[in-house]
Order: sequence, then C-alpha cells, then structure tokens
Amino acid sequence: MPNYRESLGHLESFVSARVPLIALRTMEQQRALRLLREIASSPRRGSLPFTLYTRATGLRDLRTNAAVLEDRSLTGAMDYAASQFAGRTNATVVFVEPEELEDDSAYTRHFAELARLADENMGSVVLVTDTPVWSGLQRLGMTLQLDLPDEEERYEIISGFLTDHRDVIPIAWTEQDARRAAEFLSGTTEGECVNLMATVAAKGAIEPDDVLGLARAKDRIFSDLTGLEKVPLGEGEYSIGGLTSLRKWLRRKEQLLHEDLRGTGLRPPRGVMLVGVPGCGKSLSAKAIASEWRLPLYRLDMASIQGKYLGESEGRFREALAMADRVAPCVLWIDEIEKGLAGKDDINGVQQRIIGQFLYWLQESSSRAFVVATANDIRSLPPELLRKGRFNELFFVDLPDAEDRREIIQLYHRRYLGRPAEPHELDQLADLSEGFAGSDIEAALHEAGEEAHLQGGLDQLPPGLVSDTFANTVPLSRTNPEQIEEIRAWGRERALPAGRGGSTGEGRQPARRRIVFADD
Repeated sequence: MPNYRESLGHLESFVSARVPLIALRTMEQQRALRLLREIASSPRRGSLPFTLYTRATGLRDLRTNAAVLEDRSLTGAMDYAASQFAGRTNATVVFVEPEELEDDSAYTRHFAELARLADENMGSVVLVTDTPVWSGLQRLGMTLQLDLPDEEERYEIISGFLTDHRDVIPIAWTEQDARRAAEFLSGTTEGECVNLMATVAAKGAIEPDDVLGLARAKDRIFSDLTGLEKVPLGEGEYSIGGLTSLRKWLRRKEQLLHEDLRGTGLRPPRGVMLVGVPGCGKSLSAKAIASEWRLPLYRLDMASIQGKYLGESEGRFREALAMADRVAPCVLWIDEIEKGLAGKDDINGVQQRIIGQFLYWLQESSSRAFVVATANDIRSLPPELLRKGRFNELFFVDLPDAEDRREIIQLYHRRYLGRPAEPHELDQLADLSEGFAGSDIEAALHEAGEEAHLQGGLDQLPPGLVSDTFANTVPLSRTNPEQIEEIRAWGRERALPAGRGGSTGEGRQPARRRIVFADD
C-alpha cells in the first residue's frame, strides 16, 4: 500500500504528465489537500493555476485560499473549470467530494466532458473522493488510492505531538513507547491519531501505561463494525479456574503481543484454537484473555456473514477480517468455528472459499489481532486449518481434575455465596463433582446462591443444601457419555492439554504400551 511519500510521487507524475482526469481516493480530505498543495507549491509550477472547489467554501485558489468565484454551486464551479480549460493551458481544478460519482449520471457525464476539454489544452481535473468512481469516467484518466497512514507516518505524528507538548505536560514515554503506540494505532486516520493522543494528554501527563490506554481509546472509534460484534467486558467477571497450562502459555504470548518486534523477524502471536468438552471454559477463556490483557474483545459471528447471493458471504467475511486488522490490537473471538467453516454439504464451494480467505489471513496478516477460536466438534474442520503456523497452538480443554475442580468451586463459591468454602466442604464438593464441567459447577453453586438469597443469607441455609445441590446435578458427561468420551479420546491424542498436563486419572483409559521386537 502506498504511503504519503509514495502517493506524492505518483500524483506528481500524473500532474506532470497532464493526465486529464485524476481520481484521488481517500477518506482523509485534509491529508489529500496537503498533498496537492505540496505539488502546486513546487517552484516549477509557480505560474500554473491550481483551483480548489468544496461545497462549503466554493472556488478558491489552492495555494492562497483566496476566493475565485462568488457562486458556490457545483454547477458554477464546473462552468468555471470549462472556461479555464478552453481559455488557457496547464490549468488544474480540484473538486472535493462532488455528487453522484459512482454511477452513470448527469454529473459524471459532465465531468467526462470537462476531462475531454482538459485533455485538449493540457489541463487536469482532480476528484478527491472516498466513493468509487464510475468506470466510464475513471477510464479517461488515472486513479490513485491514498491509504491511511502507515506505521512510520503514525510514529512521525506521535513524535511531533510529543515534541509539541514536552514543555507543557510531563511525558514519560520513550522512543520504544512511541513506536508501540504507532503500531497499536493501526487503521486510524491522521486526525484520529492526533485526537487519540490529545485524549491521553488531556489528563495532564503521558505515562507508560497510556500506550495500552490508547488501544482502549481507539476501540471507542470503532463501536459499530460490519461483521464484528463488540463484546462488552465487565470488571472482574472473567476469572478462570483450572486450565493451568493454557494460562501459563497465554502469559508468555501476552508479553510478545505487546513487545516491539521490529528488526527481530518475529510477528505478533496469531492466536489459539481451543477444542474440547462443552462447558469447560473455552468461550469464557476468550473473555478472560481480553479482560486480563486489557484489550477490546470482538466476536466474529459466522452465522451473520452467511448471505444468500453468490459471493456475498465471502465479501462479508473479507470485510470482517479487514475490520479486525483495523481495530487491532484486539482479541478476535470465533465461537464454535466448526459451524461456519465445516465443509459438509458445501454444494457451491462457499465454505471452501471462506476457508481459503481465513487461512491466507492467518498466514499473512501482521496485525495484532489475537484470535481465540473454539470448537466442540473438531472433526468437521478442514485439516489445513489445524496445521502448525495457522494458530500458534491447539489446546484440548478436558473435564477438570480434582485439583482444578477445587479451584473452580472456590471461584464460584466466593462469587455466589460470598465466601470461600471451608476445607472439609471443599473436599466433599470436589468428590461430588467428579465428571462435572466448569459450567456444571457454576450452575450448582448459582442455584445454591439463589437459595441463600431467598433464605436471607448463607448462614440460614439448611445443612447439606450445597452438597445436595451437587449430588442432584447430572452433568453432560453422564447424560451423553459416548459423545463426551469420543471428544476426549480425540483431544488426548491430537492437542496439548489445557489443564495441568498428563493424565488426571479420572475417567481416562489406562496408558497403552507396545513392545517392539527386533524382528518386527
């Protein structure tokens, strides 16, 4: 993607070549006009007329901003441009966001006539717009896309802001902090970048922790995104019990996600695939990661991207991934990914094309969008999605062992009953909850918490009510044991354990050993 300097070079060549129609595509009008003024201010173009039209100010001289015509209508500006092109050579007229450029209309045909007039006298019509240009008009000249500021440009913007404010407020940022901020502000315009820095500075100081604060402030810009659902996160609601190996692995990846990796050849962590038994904390893990890492959480709903027209689903999915790149750094949660990417019954190849897009994005995107994908039925996913290098790791989330159950019981006992369980009670509940998923434990303690609330407090509960609630809870591992054992058998062989590692000894098959003889 061309940055500002590359775009300046391209536009300079178009103007020098007197291309009759130049479409400058951008959502940053002021940045585009600064680029055009830089070209117009070149000493060798000092005698050439450059005129600018906007709906708010009408026709003005591009260099001096002096008014050229009292009539501020678009029609008046187009008539003026026609007289310029007919009466003199090397004239350039810039139109900012004129109307109805996308389709064949009276306006686009009028601009086409202006381009032909300009061509006869070595003039140029420049259209600055963020909308597509009708193909019949576009083919009369050249199109240039002015992309959003790249990382180096964002660093220059941030460095300039810090320099301007060093004598005004305390600034504790190092150059590395400014570099990290520039990376975290990917997808923002120049104006948004300045506004976000001003928001951070408004509290009277710029501190090291404000680098992550920028990511949270940036998140407020993108509150309504096509294909992505913003998931609000409350304070302290997403603690995880158990999953010791996964949590240890995530702590290392968090450090890498926030590190300055320039010059190392490394890229930010891409994400993790969590597979396993339903109700054991896979979806909760996505929320907990975003909460602990202090990053926004976006959910990619695979059902919402499905369209009924040919190519519509692929387009929506591509747009959602582009948005994930733009809002990064973030956690991108894809829940039950197998329901959107399973290849079964894919008559017209839509799923295969979506899988291809997703694999390419996982492999090539350099944004700090950390993907947490969860799946219950991993067998329906294409094997290429599970290859090392797509996700950083594949973890299997099994039923919690006795020690993990104790941790989960204490977590929800505090939450719903207001205090931790007594040691003897904890041992009893851990025994009663063998075969429980984390969600089963939560449901049992939530029910006990409801009863405690109705009875006027935990001390008013009948003796044994909590243990009776556990005893009367029938987990999925008992109602559907065949399915659960099938999932566990798959996970034990093909993925890293998300728990403590090794066999829990509960509900597992005994270890197998095969003796190999010398003449086998």
